[in-house]
Amino acid sequence: MIHNNSLQSSIFNRFISEIRDVDIQKDPVRFRLNMERIAEILGYELSKKLEARTLETQTPLGISHTEVPAETPVLATILRAGLSMHSGLLRIFDRADSAFVSAYRKHTTAEDFDIHVEYLAAPDLDKRIWIISDPMLATGSSMLAVYKALRKMGNPSQIHIVSAIATPDALALIKAHLPTNTEIWVGAIDQELTAQSYIVPGLGDAGDLAFGIKL
Repeated sequence: MIHNNSLQSSIFNRFISEIRDVDIQKDPVRFRLNMERIAEILGYELSKKLEARTLETQTPLGISHTEVPAETPVLATILRAGLSMHSGLLRIFDRADSAFVSAYRKHTTAEDFDIHVEYLAAPDLDKRIWIISDPMLATGSSMLAVYKALRKMGNPSQIHIVSAIATPDALALIKAHLPTNTEIWVGAIDQELTAQSYIVPGLGDAGDLAFGIKL
């Protein structure tokens, strides 16, 4: 199931607009803050889909009963671009375990590249809820490679993918290759993908905008 949060007018769409804005992008602090806000909102929305349990709380005057998520998820992020989204999700799921995966494009030509995963640090992943964050889902190849790397360490009970901007190509690839218990939460869906696999209108390179241009 795909949840596109931009379909309804809200303050969320202003945050999406600001991460795209070439002038606002000049401020990396603001860019990271908006990515964190986007992740917080998407994390809150997906929390509504998690299985619930009743929490009893002793107040000064009695007992309250509150419905809360029954299980604490694992937050997995793709380095380095996903770090700001990871921070936002961690504010929502503040008791969650964290996993980190390094994945990058290794180009042979401007159009041709392979996705390489070189580093993975994770807690116990078996029979856990995975929330995997990546700001941009262009082709979906990075997400697929990261899923395969994580899968070697356990079998998820559910998967939730969180991204600021995605393309139909990426969503189709994820739907074709990830389990049926996968749900995708995106801030916006852009229709165009260039020959070099860049999203249009997109926003540019999320990692560079958040953390500086890499060599």
